[in-house]
Amino acid sequence: MAGGGGDAGGAVARPALFERLGGPARVTVVSAPAGSGKTVLLRSWIAAAGLAGRAAWVAAGREEQDPQRFWLSVAGALRATGPGAGLVRAVTGAPGLDGWALAEGLMSDLAPLEGPVWLVVDDVHELGPDALQQLELLVMRAPAGLRFVLAARHDVRLGLHRLRLEGGLAELRAGDLRFTLAEAGELLAAAGVELDEPALAMLYERTEGWAAGLRLAALALAGHPDPERFAAEFSGTERTVAEYLLAEVLDRQPEPVRRLLLRTSILERVSGELAGLLTGDEGGEQVLQDLEAAGAFTVSLDAARSWFRYHQMFADLLRLELRRTAPGEVTGLHAAAAGWLAARGFGAEAVRHAQAAEDWQLAARLLAGHWPALYLDGQAATVHELLAGFPAQTRAADAELAVVAAADELARGSLEAAERYLTLAGRHSASVPAGRGEYGRLLLGVVRLLLARQQGNLPAVAEEARELQAMAEVADAAQPGLGTDLSALALISLGSTEYWATASQDAEGYLDRGIALARQGGRPYLEFTGLAYQAPHEFYHSLARGAERGRQAVELAEQHGWTGDPAAGMACMVVAVVLVWQAQPDEAEPWIQRAERTLTADTQPAAVLAVRIIRGTLELERDRNAAALAALEAGEALARRLAAPPYLAARIGALLVHALIRLGQAGRAGEFLAGLAEQDRDRGELRVAAAALRLAQGDPQAALAALAPNQENPVAEDYWGFWRARAEMLEAIARDALGDPDAADAALERALDLSERSGDLTPYILYPAAGLLERHARYRTAHAALVAEIRGLIAGPGGMASPQARGGLGRSPARLAEPLLEPLSGSEVRVLRYLPTNLTAPEIARELSVSPNTVKAHLRHLYAKFGAHHRAEAVDLARALGLLAPARASPASR
Repeated sequence: MAGGGGDAGGAVARPALFERLGGPARVTVVSAPAGSGKTVLLRSWIAAAGLAGRAAWVAAGREEQDPQRFWLSVAGALRATGPGAGLVRAVTGAPGLDGWALAEGLMSDLAPLEGPVWLVVDDVHELGPDALQQLELLVMRAPAGLRFVLAARHDVRLGLHRLRLEGGLAELRAGDLRFTLAEAGELLAAAGVELDEPALAMLYERTEGWAAGLRLAALALAGHPDPERFAAEFSGTERTVAEYLLAEVLDRQPEPVRRLLLRTSILERVSGELAGLLTGDEGGEQVLQDLEAAGAFTVSLDAARSWFRYHQMFADLLRLELRRTAPGEVTGLHAAAAGWLAARGFGAEAVRHAQAAEDWQLAARLLAGHWPALYLDGQAATVHELLAGFPAQTRAADAELAVVAAADELARGSLEAAERYLTLAGRHSASVPAGRGEYGRLLLGVVRLLLARQQGNLPAVAEEARELQAMAEVADAAQPGLGTDLSALALISLGSTEYWATASQDAEGYLDRGIALARQGGRPYLEFTGLAYQAPHEFYHSLARGAERGRQAVELAEQHGWTGDPAAGMACMVVAVVLVWQAQPDEAEPWIQRAERTLTADTQPAAVLAVRIIRGTLELERDRNAAALAALEAGEALARRLAAPPYLAARIGALLVHALIRLGQAGRAGEFLAGLAEQDRDRGELRVAAAALRLAQGDPQAALAALAPNQENPVAEDYWGFWRARAEMLEAIARDALGDPDAADAALERALDLSERSGDLTPYILYPAAGLLERHARYRTAHAALVAEIRGLIAGPGGMASPQARGGLGRSPARLAEPLLEPLSGSEVRVLRYLPTNLTAPEIARELSVSPNTVKAHLRHLYAKFGAHHRAEAVDLARALGLLAPARASPASR
């Protein structure tokens, strides 16, 4: 199977590669390791392109190293083509016949050549230096009609740099020849092998798209009784693969290179210095670079070509051969590698080698020593995998390892298991080696802080944070800069817990300082968690800023692979709540789904309660009241089980009452309220719910009585007045029902004042009052544009506008349409509200959670519809039409 083996008959069509082979370049070089499928590819291309009569094929095997034999083969192959038959003279071998003369003769014979003819030379690397120089002469001086395709296992010296600069050279490398997953499936299917998708993906991953590996697998799989199992276990140790790699790669290497390959096969990656340690020889880096250049299944991992890895199947074969030829050396090699890697900060790799050497004490010390850095870099999955490599009794008996196991259980959401491991750590504290006692206490403090944070235990978090910051010197002694990193962790933990426990603005300072320290220390994972925890706090300053922080956190998570982290769910939750509060439930749906998939009651109980509130509100906006009730009942049960913060429990309960009212179950709603403790019923959120119930029961006077205490004692955690705005909206409805339109309009205007400042549109979606809003629009209001937007939203079925209307394709209120050249869309109305401010287009975009280009497009449309030439003129016209308040600026400028 040299060069990939096989014939074209069973080959997979590869049109993209065929196109490159038949392109305009005069010379195409195909350079890839043994088994990459070069020969099959070239034969398939010739067949597919119908070039059998115009392609001269020469296989430059080892016997062709004699220049005379090679050139006789070239001449014979060219004579066998249609155009070459009448041009190339017949030549026979003779003693002393010079290769240079043969090459010169061919150039003379082919001078009249007009149509294209391809000279395909396979295994060019087998040619000797004289034949290569002669081939270079032919390449550079041949007539334009003669094209060359040169296939080799590695680059050969042919002096083609001039052609490369002139654009006359095309190159196909190993990466180009690697099969795609779909092509691998086609190859197996052509051999009569059908695998399910997971098995095919596993086989593809093992072979890395290597053509010979796939073909050998296909041969072995044909008729196999359990093909899925075979595919899962297929490796370089499989007999046919091992024989191929031994014959074609390993046995061709000189003894020093073979020794290096075998002894470094235990490594995931190898450098020259590490190879020197394991072999006792110098020059390892040059050997590795030469192996890569020769296509010997060695791949460089960095631009400097100082770190390398072996192809998975080649590494399998090397490890098998090492165990066969030197079984007594394997443990010592692992131990030596562990020490070298640990000394250079490669903690995870060092632990794996210590485990492979079954030195459990060393492995435990290494993992405990490197755990803070692994955690702070977001490597929870790596920690879990390393812990799984220890015997169970070691995890339980070693105090430091038990602390790491507790952290692992926390990361997986098992608080009870984490507490059990912390108990074991205390029980076995005497096992901590001398001189590591302070470090052991530091480890214990970090994990206790994380446990308290997940429990939402603010006093415990505050205490552990102080202890941790006091141990900065111990941390820096263990690892320079670790003290600053752990201070950042303490501040972020304190800020996030403070927010969820009390909704206090004190959280802001902790989070700002923690994020700044994380950036200073170059810890993107800490920065990501800080941004995620900061997002809900920023939400209370500005919906747009909260969404921006959430999106920033999610972007970092996506860059680094942390999308499954609970903090990513927190960030998604904040983006979702902003979109729900802005009455965009369809846009919010994918964000809240991501939060629901990521957050669990064990890892982030308070956040899960918040997600239930958002889900319930979203479903109420959609008028899917049964779904809303289900989400809110689940949240209410969780709040009781967790002894949730009062403000979260009150908000869930208030929305639950509203869902019951919508479902026509006022009796159940009343029973729920009556079953609450008196201090809970006195909370502002639940007084809003009681007022909604009284209105549903036709008693507006009782509704006003329920709302009265809110005016004297507003909700402490209601920074933006979300619930106060809802109370004002219900008061407006009650006053209107009692025949007091002036008081109703005054209450509605107060609600609009709050919503203009916050951007919260839920009061008008949850308690729609189209008639009241229509009447209000006819009077002098400071919020004409906001009223128009709200009326558009509640015009659709179920109290919400259609998605088309929300997206800007719906009609504006008829009252606004006549004076304009064309009606304003809902999105344009929202942008219009910011025109009287000094905000730039990018700043308006941030406020609205859209792109600057979207805002600029809306501005162009607004100017066109007003017939205005600049921003000030558009503002004046909007005020004249009553679309903007004449005397009060937009709240964005306040």
